[in-house]
Amino acid sequence: MAVTDLLVIITVVILNRMSGIYFPGSFLFITPVCRLRLALNYAMIDCSVWFTVAFTLDRFMAICCKKLKVKYCTEKTVARVIGIVSTLSCLKNTFWYFIYEPLYIINSIPRLCNIKLIYYTSPAWASFDWIHRILTACLPFILILLLNALTVRHILAANRVRRRLRTHSNAETQTDPEMERRRNSIVLLFTISGSFILLYLLLLINFLYVRIAKLSYFSGSNFNASNFILQETGIMLQLLSFCVNPFIYAGIQSKFREELKNGVKYLLSLIVKLVK
Repeated sequence: MAVTDLLVIITVVILNRMSGIYFPGSFLFITPVCRLRLALNYAMIDCSVWFTVAFTLDRFMAICCKKLKVKYCTEKTVARVIGIVSTLSCLKNTFWYFIYEPLYIINSIPRLCNIKLIYYTSPAWASFDWIHRILTACLPFILILLLNALTVRHILAANRVRRRLRTHSNAETQTDPEMERRRNSIVLLFTISGSFILLYLLLLINFLYVRIAKLSYFSGSNFNASNFILQETGIMLQLLSFCVNPFIYAGIQSKFREELKNGVKYLLSLIVKLVK
């Protein structure tokens, strides 16, 4: 999940947003490269979203379904899920390459990308847009909320039973490592999924606004227009979610912090060896 979020920051923020501000005339904005870059952006975002769903499902099985935990919560299964999600995301988002056309042609060279008008009028492209938004926002919303609700209900019920048992055994004053781990699981689940839902909500509203009102996604020059502000604010919050998640992992998961410290120590020791 952390690697995918980093790839989103590299492809979407650096190669797309920052390059447009600081290197507007570079080869990245030749239309074929621009198309490839945008398709890659959508693929990386899809991977990150569905890795979040997979993480939520993994935590649900690990906490609520002991039999499924033994069978599916393994490194082998994780590798398969990563491979399947990555492959399907790349295949689905290859269609974005064919949605764009050149915005300008300068010295016989097509430059920049503009969404084709047929994207708004063709039933096939409209269906693709609905499928894309459902798979990238709506369905993950529903799955994350449902799985988190079931997980939290299971944890709270187990905690009540465990508290009663500890009360009968006169051990209620002692710390309970198991309940502490469950509390940490709830915090991690709600932090990651809550940030995902809140930061994706405006982008979902913008999609519904465009499709229900039969408008087009903003690609003009009036940067004070309300649809431009709504669209760009939604994109900004979406990209913010990819920047926030690695900090959540580092702040909550002790194993992640430990591995991060080991990596920093290794780099420092390598630098010291080189200096000597």
